[in-house]
Amino acid sequence: MAPTSTARTAAAAHASGDRSPVRRLPRGIVRAAARPPRSRLLSKAAVNGTLVLATLYTLFPLVWLLTAATKDAGGLLAGDALSFDGFDLGGNLTRLASYNDGIYFRWYANSLLYAGGGAALSAFVSVAAGYAFDTFEFPGKERLFGIVLLGVLVPTTALALPLYLLAAKSGLVNTYWAVLIPVLAHPFGVYLARVFSAGYIPGEAVEAARMDGASELRIFWSIGLRMVMPGFVTIFLFQFTAIWNNFFLPLVMLSDQHLFPLSLGLYAWNSNTRAEPSYYPLVVTGSLLAVIPLIVAFVALQRHWKAGLTAGSVR
Repeated sequence: MAPTSTARTAAAAHASGDRSPVRRLPRGIVRAAARPPRSRLLSKAAVNGTLVLATLYTLFPLVWLLTAATKDAGGLLAGDALSFDGFDLGGNLTRLASYNDGIYFRWYANSLLYAGGGAALSAFVSVAAGYAFDTFEFPGKERLFGIVLLGVLVPTTALALPLYLLAAKSGLVNTYWAVLIPVLAHPFGVYLARVFSAGYIPGEAVEAARMDGASELRIFWSIGLRMVMPGFVTIFLFQFTAIWNNFFLPLVMLSDQHLFPLSLGLYAWNSNTRAEPSYYPLVVTGSLLAVIPLIVAFVALQRHWKAGLTAGSVR
């Protein structure tokens, strides 16, 4: 095949010893080509600005609560809650601890019992149910699971009256059990547990344990529960937050103030602020302390979430 004119020209230049440098684009044009377009920069700035505003909007109530807890009743009513003038956090904490023989910290302990114990038991029940739905085959399994999902659509306030009637017939009204037992059923937690079980527990591991002669309870306790621990922590945190902030169920079930959780006790104090403004510092300082367990729970258990997110990424 005859060489083209371009090939002949290149060959002639090489034979003649032509070493002329290759033409390059001007440096300004190269920098302009490497610079990202202005629209992309504006888009990035808009996204970052939106995220900063959303963060400030989210943190503003906490900042207000932190500064307002350092004020007395006069400072709060004067509308100067966002400054640290007249700092009296120690006095507010002292009055909070001594008021009515320290009833606030009795409410605090009740909330820890309701939220901590109730969330742990609820997460365990949900994980066990989700594991059973994923692992076992039995007649009507999918229909029963559909009924469980229907429970997600029912608001908890609609169940308060039926639960009260059941508790009244059982003699559990105005007891700790009236608040603890209803929170054990968590339909959304069962759904999450089944999803985690399907994604984290390989069927080969269960079958191998059965062939080794392990009982179903031993398989669940030694294999299933350990593998779905990120799901257990997720359900626990969901329930802990929901029970800690729960208000309507204790309002219906409890009348003894020594059994109140924090949400109901602070509501009772806040109802008295119009007649007695001295309750304002107690309510605000008590609300600040009420946030601490939620922050501690999320910070302490976040490593389980990270482990769950990265599980299965490396084989």
